[in-house]
Amino acid sequence: MKILIVGGGGREHAIAWKLAQSKRVDKLYCAPGNAGIVDVAECIDIKAEDIESICKFAKEKEIDMTVIGPEVPLSMGIVDALEAEGLKAFGPNAECAQLEGSKSFTKSFLAKHKIPTAGYLEFTDKEKLKDAIGVFGYPMVIKADGLAAGKGVVIAEDAVQAEKAIEEMMGDRVFGSAGDKVVVEEFLTGIEASMLCFVDENSIVPMESAQDYKRIFDGDKGPNTGGMGTYSPSLIFTDELKKQIKERILQPTLKGFQEDGLKFKGVLFIGLMIGEDGPKVIEFNNRFGDPETQSVLSRLETDLVDIFESVINGTLKEQPINWSSKKAVCVVLASGGYPGSYEKGKVITGLNEVDEDVIVFHAGTKFGQAGNNEILTSGGRVLGVTAIGETHEEAKKKAYDNVKKINFEGVQFRKDIGIIHSLE
Repeated sequence: MKILIVGGGGREHAIAWKLAQSKRVDKLYCAPGNAGIVDVAECIDIKAEDIESICKFAKEKEIDMTVIGPEVPLSMGIVDALEAEGLKAFGPNAECAQLEGSKSFTKSFLAKHKIPTAGYLEFTDKEKLKDAIGVFGYPMVIKADGLAAGKGVVIAEDAVQAEKAIEEMMGDRVFGSAGDKVVVEEFLTGIEASMLCFVDENSIVPMESAQDYKRIFDGDKGPNTGGMGTYSPSLIFTDELKKQIKERILQPTLKGFQEDGLKFKGVLFIGLMIGEDGPKVIEFNNRFGDPETQSVLSRLETDLVDIFESVINGTLKEQPINWSSKKAVCVVLASGGYPGSYEKGKVITGLNEVDEDVIVFHAGTKFGQAGNNEILTSGGRVLGVTAIGETHEEAKKKAYDNVKKINFEGVQFRKDIGIIHSLE
């Protein structure tokens, strides 16, 4: 098989790394890829949002399956475009991609199908929104409705912070058109966790659980990021909790898709808040989470090609999926200043010193000048150092031992990834 992966971040590196292990893959391409993905796939200089060029390339190369990593091309309708050319694609169509592309679309879906979530209101008028400051008390959750690269959520502790966030979103338009509509939500308390699910029109199959760390600083302090690390499995996922999630969230979601005519195919990422009254949905995403994918796929034992194919063909229910009992921890190394402004082009050292059994997934990297073999930073989140162990503690120690070997100017990372949370 010839497979094309669309995207160039840590998630796409993890997908490429896993697909490259399949005996069914003859040739693997990635558009645009990065300095780490080149080790497992041929990188093509086409941007993920350049749908026309991607379709042309896939047709010319007779690609058997295109796997879409990021949310933006999904929302732009890349799956619809590929299928119109008679090509197979792994990912939801543009209609289903609204589940991530619009917070209000998802909240409406959750409310309609009585799926537990936070109370909410939506606004398109800045002054009306300011009049509603504190409507659910504090902290106040303020979300840009559209796509904002994982950064469009502000947790305001008081009215001053809330007004500042509203002015930035709807006045200064720091997230562009994503902030034309703003969703305000009730603040949920508990432990945040992530669940990734393979979905076709007939079934929804959860992957192994993972816990993400969204805030930039240790102890969940500071602004939200795209994710500073994960561990898998999350120890808060008891058998009782899994049962609650299946009955209260997964089954009603699949039924809702069917009732609303949403022919979802691909990966549904469910952000959860686990509180005293059970699990509630924080958000839906339409694709593999980043960096959850790095820790989850490193534990997958089944051929990923077989799983993707079963989703596309609507036979997911019949596809066995096996997971390693080992534990995984992924620590993200980010650029100084992230998630705010940061400099690119910093030389990364120590990549060749990492232990053989530790995987360094590249997220924001590129090659330096031809001939010098330098790898440079090119994004906010740069690398995901991922280790496997028999226990969480072993995986955590291995990950951090190897984090110490890697360096670039301004590097920052959390030092508490893999510290186990409980509900107690």
